[in-house]
Amino acid sequence: MNWIKARFCLGEKEEKLSKSGVIITTLLILGCLTILIPLYMTIVIALKSPAEMTNDIRGALSLPSAFSLSNFAEAMEITDFWHSLANSFIITGASIGLALVIHSMAGYAIGRNMVRKKGFRLVYFYIVSGMFVPFAILMMPLVKETAILGLDNMLGVILLYTVFYMPMNVMLYCGYLKNVPMEIEEAASIDGASIWKTFWTILFPMMKPMHATVAILTALGTWNDVMTPLVIISGSESTTLPLAQLNFQTQFGTNYNLAFASYLLALIPILIFYIVCQKQIIGGIANGAVKG
Repeated sequence: MNWIKARFCLGEKEEKLSKSGVIITTLLILGCLTILIPLYMTIVIALKSPAEMTNDIRGALSLPSAFSLSNFAEAMEITDFWHSLANSFIITGASIGLALVIHSMAGYAIGRNMVRKKGFRLVYFYIVSGMFVPFAILMMPLVKETAILGLDNMLGVILLYTVFYMPMNVMLYCGYLKNVPMEIEEAASIDGASIWKTFWTILFPMMKPMHATVAILTALGTWNDVMTPLVIISGSESTTLPLAQLNFQTQFGTNYNLAFASYLLALIPILIFYIVCQKQIIGGIANGAVKG
């Protein structure tokens, strides 16, 4: 009798697992379609000539009659691609570097003290609350302030990005440090290491997976951002790539062929960076598991 009941329960579990498997597979297929269809349309439109574009959906989905890279060459010329790309690299790279250094130190100071001291908990909530402030509210005061301080340039944009991504990154670092035992720092302190030395020689390398996560999130936000460079450095020679791509939009319409070609060119560097950092995250987690 018990054997029959066990068999019946096992059958019910297998049925539930099969249903959940179907649901997961369906969701994965829908997720892939939402990514692949726009990417396919972007590639196809970038390879077409304007004459092949029509007003219906078939004009966007159909393959080009002849594959040509002329749109990419023209897009690079219009956006001054290499100069704009260099500016984007400088702003994104500097923002990531400052974020890793400043935000990790702030996360360490707050995360290690917020449990014992209420003042640090208030500081934590104050910093994290910055995530809920819309950029539209800050836009006009920031334009005026950066102009007065002489920071209406690439340096000002880098400093603004460092501040903008501080709430999210500090929250991530504080959450990650909760899983790092205090005994490591206590052992270093017994050996005579200062807090500064303990952080840079022991904890900072241990946070490598979180460094990669912070770098990815900061890079994606700064690389694709248009509003901050638009209101701070618009009209200067320090044009970023997303800002230069606004040249394809006029009051009479948008040149989608050149715009999509430019979008694909801008996608390649950040995609490579994402793939590299993704490997760092997996490798860092695996190393941590082995050491533990």
